[in-house]
Amino acid sequence: MIEYRPWGYYEILKEKTNYKVKRITVKTGERLSYKYHNKRSEVWTIVSGTATMTLDDVVNDYYYGETILIPQGTKHRVENKGQEDLVFIEVQYGSYFGEDDIVRIDDKYNRK
Repeated sequence: MIEYRPWGYYEILKEKTNYKVKRITVKTGERLSYKYHNKRSEVWTIVSGTATMTLDDVVNDYYYGETILIPQGTKHRVENKGQEDLVFIEVQYGSYFGEDDIVRIDDKYNRK
């Protein structure tokens, strides 16, 4: 199942009681909201493109094969400033994986 968003789309690859795996595609020039989660941590692995990642207000670029650890409660955002789609695999682990565990701080698309 593919879920479309203003910035691109994601596909849930696997979901169990203690983890969820997604393949996320961010279109060129787009970015996700600056947010955090109360009930889960995430690990992202870049598989295509360049991720401009903000973690607790610190910005770094990540490339193919690099992994980003996002502990529970860490503010984060990814942006695709490149010329091709950014694709990464996200592994969520924790006590809850619902989309309502997104606490948005800033959102380009005015979502709450």
